[in-house]
Amino acid sequence: MPNAKLKNYLHLHLLVFIAGFTAILGELITITAIPLVWYRMIMASILMFVYIKIAKVKLSIRPKSVLKLSIAGIIIAAHWITFFGAIDEANISIALAMFSTGAFFASLIEPVVYKRKIIWYEILFGLIVITGVIIITQSEIKYLSGIILGISSAFLSSLFAVLNGSFLKQHTATVISFYEFLSGVIFISLYLLFTTEGFNLAFFKLSTSDFLYLLILASVCTAYAFIASVHVMKHISPYTVVLTYNLEPIYGILIALMLFPESEKMSASFYYGALLIITTIILNGILKNSQKLKRKNS
Repeated sequence: MPNAKLKNYLHLHLLVFIAGFTAILGELITITAIPLVWYRMIMASILMFVYIKIAKVKLSIRPKSVLKLSIAGIIIAAHWITFFGAIDEANISIALAMFSTGAFFASLIEPVVYKRKIIWYEILFGLIVITGVIIITQSEIKYLSGIILGISSAFLSSLFAVLNGSFLKQHTATVISFYEFLSGVIFISLYLLFTTEGFNLAFFKLSTSDFLYLLILASVCTAYAFIASVHVMKHISPYTVVLTYNLEPIYGILIALMLFPESEKMSASFYYGALLIITTIILNGILKNSQKLKRKNS
């Protein structure tokens, strides 16, 4: 039914908007990246566990699978830490622009994980993306540490996405997410226990606003977004979902400009570089889809 299809498309764009809004919450929350991600993951784990119990989802999986999901959980925790760290060191616009380079990293990681050949246009698009990063770096050199953290975040996100693609063949997204979130909490907790940044009274002393923003981040932007994205993919093609999610930096940067005009207003070169990166990523998605259609029709 057309109305049902439209409803799912609107739902998809809502999820992309939520993804972009994650960066806004990262700016609003006053605690640093590591405790922020710890709170995000532990809250999301609890909410996900409640959902699992209500939906009666089976959690029993093989120990080997638990180990693999735990490694992925550490990767996603590191991705979020570097992402929010990029916002702390620079701003939302820099973090999201650098996050857009993830598709380039995916084009290098996928051939290794799935043992396929590197496609020529992926290399070409990769060089264009690097050009965009260089343009941004030259014009915003004062944010160099934020740029490096943002690129690191994009790499970790791509590695996580490629690994998760193989996990989905064996387990549901809910089970995968729960084990990944839980392992991320354990990893960060161990780090905090053995460093000077460890657990103390100040760590657990949250302002009311921080607690509310963290709750929104964990519930709406994490637990709900993970579950809802799987539901949407049942009704909309994976290509459309991936391509639409490439709009996340655009949504996020536009929201940031409206909410934080003073700190988010960047030089013209930044927007040229960001536009070059985002356009290239979208073209990459379109070209990939056309190649898939050719293979199906041949």
